[in-house]
Amino acid sequence: MLVYYFMLKLLNTSNGGVIVIHNFEEYDDPALYDKENETYLLELPFLLKWASTTEGPIFDLACGTGRLTIPLAKNGCHMIGVDIHAGMLNEAQKKSATLNVPIDWLQQDCTKLHVPTTSRFIYSVGNSFQHFLTNESQDSFLSSVNKHLEMGGIFIFGTRFPSQEELLQPSTEEYWRTYTDRDTHHNVDLYTISHYDALSQIQHYTTIRKYKNGDGQIVEEKRTKISLRYVFPKEMERILSYNGFEIVDVFQDWQETVATNDSYELIYVCKKISN
Repeated sequence: MLVYYFMLKLLNTSNGGVIVIHNFEEYDDPALYDKENETYLLELPFLLKWASTTEGPIFDLACGTGRLTIPLAKNGCHMIGVDIHAGMLNEAQKKSATLNVPIDWLQQDCTKLHVPTTSRFIYSVGNSFQHFLTNESQDSFLSSVNKHLEMGGIFIFGTRFPSQEELLQPSTEEYWRTYTDRDTHHNVDLYTISHYDALSQIQHYTTIRKYKNGDGQIVEEKRTKISLRYVFPKEMERILSYNGFEIVDVFQDWQETVATNDSYELIYVCKKISN
């Protein structure tokens, strides 16, 4: 789960007021984010394949701490990493400076991109597309991508597949996974609680981290919240077509497995065909 930070205002139909959703708790600790995610590089071979046929700069939108930006730059790609969150970008800049890897880091809202160059290849990974919770924000994001992508250029992104199993998870605390903290070498158990709002197509998640000591006893618990929009495949076809893209391929993973009804995520490879 990578980062695209924004603050979204939603109308509260019950009283006509405005609810402000701060959708960034999950990413407020860049160091923790890297502990839990930086070794996940399943997308890298797929992105390198497309990058090898690309000349000029490559955009990584919602780049977070540079999980994929930095490895691609180390492979000789001219990378532009864009994210709206200063903390995540600062962490990315520190890492690339330590490795002496040149990358252009830009703090911008990806729905309002203003970069003085275009690209033949733009991507956004980590299911970042799900952070655009409204039709308007989805269109604004895709419009920004279109404006910065050269005609015939490729845009690649992934999003979780809205399967019945994914959407109708029980609204109780469910075990997710365990990882070992690289500093303390103690285990951290992760649990989730989820609630799906079918009218808005938004899943509201709470992630619970239970930190254990050397004896396996829970010594601390931390909770973060995030809301994610789910888009059905036929709906995605319409959205992409409306914003000037043709779908070249849809896979269920980064190993290019054909998508099925049992997919967990969908990887879209799109070509710009109109402005």
